[in-house]
Amino acid sequence: MDKILDIDNIDLKIISLLNDDAKTPYTEIAKKVFVSSGTVHVRMRKLEDMGIVKSATLNIDFSKLGYDISAFLGIYLEKSSLYDNVIEKLKEISEVINAYYTTGNYSIFAKIICKDTNHLRTVLDNIQKVEGIDRTETLIVLEESINRPIQFFDK
Repeated sequence: MDKILDIDNIDLKIISLLNDDAKTPYTEIAKKVFVSSGTVHVRMRKLEDMGIVKSATLNIDFSKLGYDISAFLGIYLEKSSLYDNVIEKLKEISEVINAYYTTGNYSIFAKIICKDTNHLRTVLDNIQKVEGIDRTETLIVLEESINRPIQFFDK
């Protein structure tokens, strides 16, 4: 917890600007935060070393690549002790793009992407064959209305 104390408003502003566009050059961020680009670089290295910044990611519109179905999958395990084994198997299924260990009805809540309903059916069949999974519930996404990073400052 002590590492959190090493974060200040400049760090949060840098994170916020990169959340908006991870491709923003450090020189542009430096101008907006009123520090040198070297300072931005040093602070980013610190945030990475602390494990706060894990990576820069792309926000991809999968439908434009032919993946027209997104779905959430609630996964019930036979017993919670099988979680690690099930997660390792789910990592092998490329259509599983997120998975969370959760409280509530499901042991695991996952997001999957598929090209069409036939592809979805195949993926669901593969997931349901994983040893340790008791059953699943599928929720097909009709529209993604919000997909944004957390905002640390008002814009």
